[in-house]
Amino acid sequence: MKKLMNEPNAVVDEMIEGYAAAYARHVKVLPQNKRAVVCAGGARPGKVGVVIGGGSGHEPAFMGLIGRGFADGAPVGNVFASPPPAPILEVTRAVNGGAGVIYMYGNYAGDCMNFDMAAELAAMEHIRVETVLVTDDVASAPPSQAHRRRGIAGGFLVFKAAGAAAERGYGLEDVVRVARKTNDAIRTMGVALTPCAVPQTGKPSFVLGEDEMEIGLGIHGEPGVERGKLRTADEVADALLERILADMPVESGDRVAVLINGLGSTPQMELFIVYRRVAQRLAELGAHIHRSFVGEYVTSLEMGGCSVSVLKLDDELAELVDDPADTPMYAQHREGKEG
Repeated sequence: MKKLMNEPNAVVDEMIEGYAAAYARHVKVLPQNKRAVVCAGGARPGKVGVVIGGGSGHEPAFMGLIGRGFADGAPVGNVFASPPPAPILEVTRAVNGGAGVIYMYGNYAGDCMNFDMAAELAAMEHIRVETVLVTDDVASAPPSQAHRRRGIAGGFLVFKAAGAAAERGYGLEDVVRVARKTNDAIRTMGVALTPCAVPQTGKPSFVLGEDEMEIGLGIHGEPGVERGKLRTADEVADALLERILADMPVESGDRVAVLINGLGSTPQMELFIVYRRVAQRLAELGAHIHRSFVGEYVTSLEMGGCSVSVLKLDDELAELVDDPADTPMYAQHREGKEG
């Protein structure tokens, strides 16, 4: 598989270098650790520091979401691998404004281990850290074991709500509450059409036939729940949404936010076709789509496919999802209703 790169083992560092140069108004790389990316303006006294992060290959997640109304910093790991504790700790120090720091990341073993180690080191420096794991992937565990679910594209909206809460001046306990409430109210299902290739190997991460798709496949190529023949866009959208609604029913009068996320190589045309069907189905249920997001938010290198996320809103979450944001990869004004 063809890639624009120099040395395979240098792709992450060169990506960060290019990203920081392109968006110097928003971000900077800490001199003490080249994998630690933070807001250009530094920590703001009295504001809860918001740290998100994980492996590379999911751009614009995670460092693309650093900015006002979103995250204050993101440690960057190797491709599909957790950042080690050192850059996490450096980011924590840099974003700490004295009001504590929240960690938010997907529920993966490596991330849990390394972020927990960084939190323990931060505590030794009297920096209070609280953690919220994103667990929106319906395919990865049954409802009775929801705590084991992976975090995928729904993390974007968890980060958005919590980042807005921190921007409004909420204390650490309330920012954590908002993050957990958002995570509890969101569900995601994805479908893969084509694989991706990690730069170091250049080989497909999994194999799908030309006429096959896989529902529920993870963003690192983890096995899904159903493999079969490729279906129409409406049939795929129905299959994803039905699994979401079976896990989290949506009723007449409910307000929701909908996110259609591309996995890296799916054209916008196809994402809007999927959104069209999801919107039709939710309208039939009597639900109101308060805000929609269609595009690439959490990718898997050049994987083909998409995911559907549905977030049930109350008044608080609706306001926080609507709040302005200014990051290199996502900007939002309160006036509009589209992301």
